[in-house]
Amino acid sequence: MAVVTSGQSESRVVLNNVSWATFEALVAETDSAGHRFAYDEGVLEIMSPSTEHERIKTLLARMIEAMTEELEIPIASGGSTTLKAQMKQKGVEPDECYYVANQFRVCGRMEIDLAEDPPPDLAIEVDITSSSLDQLRIYAALGVPEVWICDGDTIAIHRLESDGGYLRQPHSASFPFLPIEQVQAFLSDGKTANETFWIRSFRAWVKAELKR
Repeated sequence: MAVVTSGQSESRVVLNNVSWATFEALVAETDSAGHRFAYDEGVLEIMSPSTEHERIKTLLARMIEAMTEELEIPIASGGSTTLKAQMKQKGVEPDECYYVANQFRVCGRMEIDLAEDPPPDLAIEVDITSSSLDQLRIYAALGVPEVWICDGDTIAIHRLESDGGYLRQPHSASFPFLPIEQVQAFLSDGKTANETFWIRSFRAWVKAELKR
C-alpha cells in the first residue's frame, strides 16, 4: 500500500511492509540527488524535494560552512549521506549533516558505518510539507545528538536527552554562540537575494559579531 502526499512541487510516497534489503537496494540504485529516503521498521518514505526545499537546505549549509570557516572551527561535512542501523531497522537521509565535536574521528573517511563510527553531531531536516514518519524517532535510534528542523521560515533545535528523546532547545549544542534568530533572518533574506552578495553579508556579520 502506498500513501502519496504532495505540495509546492514536493511529493512524498509512503510504502508499508518494505524489507530492509529492499530499502538498501533502493538507496543504492536511486539517484540520491533527486530523492530522500527514510525507513522505520518496514515503513519507507520516499521524498522528492521541491526547488524551495533544495534552496533552503543549501542556504543553511552555506551559512554553517561559511561560519565555521571564518571562525576556524574544524568540521566534517556529511551532506545527505544515508545513516542507517540494520539492527534497529532505522535509516534516514538528512538534508545536511555535520561532524563537529567528532570531526577528528571521521576526518578523511569516505564511508561512514554507524556500527563503527559515531553519528553526525548535527543533522538538518528541511520539512516544508511534513514527513509522514516520525523522523526524530529515527534520529534518536541512530544516536544523532542534535537535529535542526526547518519549516522554511523557522528553525527548531532538538537535542537528544538521556532518556532517548529529543527536547527542543533555544541554542545549538554544536554552535552554542550562534543566535538562531539571526540565522532565520539571514535565511529569509537569502531566499530572494543575490546569493553571492548575501553570503558575503553573512560572513561580514560573523566577523563583526561572532569572531573574537
